[in-house]
Amino acid sequence: MKIAEIDTVCFVGAGTMGCFNALMATVAGYKAVLYDVDARVLDAVPATLQGMAGFLVHQGMYAAEDMPAAIARVTVNPDLASAVAEADLVSESVSERLEIKRQVHRSLDELCPARTLITTNTSSLLVSDIEDVFTHGERFAALHSHLGSTLIDIVPAPRTDPAAVETLERYVNSINGVPMVLKKENPGYVLNALIGPLLAMGLALVIEERATFEEVDRAWMRAQRAACGPFGLMDLFGINVIHDSWQKPNPGREELQQKVIELLDPYIDSGTLGVKSGKGFYSYPEPGYVTDAEVHQSETNPFLESALLVALISSAIIIASNGVAETAEIDRAWRVSFSVPQGPFAALDDMGTNAFLATRQELVAEGLLSGEPAQQIALYLLPGEQATA
Repeated sequence: MKIAEIDTVCFVGAGTMGCFNALMATVAGYKAVLYDVDARVLDAVPATLQGMAGFLVHQGMYAAEDMPAAIARVTVNPDLASAVAEADLVSESVSERLEIKRQVHRSLDELCPARTLITTNTSSLLVSDIEDVFTHGERFAALHSHLGSTLIDIVPAPRTDPAAVETLERYVNSINGVPMVLKKENPGYVLNALIGPLLAMGLALVIEERATFEEVDRAWMRAQRAACGPFGLMDLFGINVIHDSWQKPNPGREELQQKVIELLDPYIDSGTLGVKSGKGFYSYPEPGYVTDAEVHQSETNPFLESALLVALISSAIIIASNGVAETAEIDRAWRVSFSVPQGPFAALDDMGTNAFLATRQELVAEGLLSGEPAQQIALYLLPGEQATA
């Protein structure tokens, strides 16, 4: 059910994420306006909405009969001032380039009515990177969605009014989303900050010839009762996106960084980028990990399960120890996003602190895991003790 403060939402950036967020809003009864600087993107909106509607139905997020009315509540507008004139909430999803985002938000601050809440859906930048362009910074925050998931991150900027955060939280609930209010900004929010180290461990295991990518995925699917593993996820995200992420500086892991790039280069060169190209590590639309009904009963390598879980748990501990979110919220974000029964801290409880620390130390010694945050992890788990992990 809609909340009283919001009737119309303007989505600035009418690509995949803009259309995804627009449909989440309109299914709940809100009116949505899509704006884009590129006329070709706006021309493609009807087809994008139809494709996105099919995806959301396939994901089980919505019923097929809800989609026609939701799509009908979406309009497009090529003029920014006109697009935001009636907006109670604005969600920006433009290119992940800082200067572009800063310019867009500078314009939004000038053009939007005083009542309008203005948010960014950035996945790689921080709210503090953008916030200082605002005259009215009290109405600005991050409202970050995850494609195909109901999890939505809310991150206040330095001047954000607590009432604005509360309104955004109620808005997320009203669209059947799961709000994740972070205590402080964090690169990758929570979910992406958890996924990155898990994918890195999967890649390291393959590069060091400890397993094939299929074996890594089977181990993870068994450990988490998940629909796919790290390499299936990379296919979903796009191998080019993963390749790009490894181009950034990675202090202390330069050797792994180079090996990952070399592993992924042939996929980039051949255009086999995952789900969107029909082939990546697996072939689509029927990848082997989906059709293997016996994966959860099959034998697996306990070392692989432990290595992947330790990578996930380690990143969760860093997030919690940095004061970004509570352990229960971190577990909830993981469960909601992947429809699995257990989050990283529940997995830690099952594994036990001593076993986790011992396994982590082994993985660091073998070069499969970075040893840099060892003291921080140990102090979080064993407060007052100068242990290493």
